[in-house]
Amino acid sequence: MRMYFPCWSDRVFFLCGVLMLCSEVWKQLVLTFSLGHGAYNWWYFPFQLCSIPMYVLLAYPWVRRESVRRMLLAFLMSFGLLGGIAVFADTSGLMYPLSTLTVHSWTWHFLLILIGISAGAVYFQRLQRDAKNVLFSRALSEALPLRPFIHAAIFYLCCCALAEVFNLTLDRYGLINMFYINPDLQMQQVVFRDLVPLIGNLPAILVYIAATAAGAFLFFLVWNLLFRLIRR
Repeated sequence: MRMYFPCWSDRVFFLCGVLMLCSEVWKQLVLTFSLGHGAYNWWYFPFQLCSIPMYVLLAYPWVRRESVRRMLLAFLMSFGLLGGIAVFADTSGLMYPLSTLTVHSWTWHFLLILIGISAGAVYFQRLQRDAKNVLFSRALSEALPLRPFIHAAIFYLCCCALAEVFNLTLDRYGLINMFYINPDLQMQQVVFRDLVPLIGNLPAILVYIAATAAGAFLFFLVWNLLFRLIRR
């Protein structure tokens, strides 16, 4: 592995991605055959916000273009970290009929938090190697290298679009709600579901998407603040 991934972070991220993939395959098999009696449950199709880091980790070590690597790191340290933390606002989605699946779900989200923190450390380590990408001043636009996050936000929106494609094309086979933005189903996320009677379901979904991006941006700002404090 060292021959292909010379950086320690590449090896760690790839190993985490492989472990997550293996555990996800196990989860899908248990859900399908132990609980579903051979019928696949599309509700658990692995394309939620908390699932995307698995694909990012598997792809990251193979990417050689620096701007793309920074975008993926920015995604993990903002959107991925948000996905790991936000679920604890409503832990009902972590509970399964089988205790092993419940343990898997809790472990998965704790791992997302650890991966997000690790990605933040690697991100700023890479910035330190290229000081010209970090310009400290009082102006926010000069103080923060925002481009990686902007690219990460675009990547998130692309994932939302793909999730919607899954929602609208696979719902004929069963209940599916990727990213929890299926317009045919009422918004279920805490806080945002209370907006449905006020503004309607589709606007609530759009607010949810925007709020997720805003929350991830706040994480990104906190990371940059920490980096500035460390640099002093």
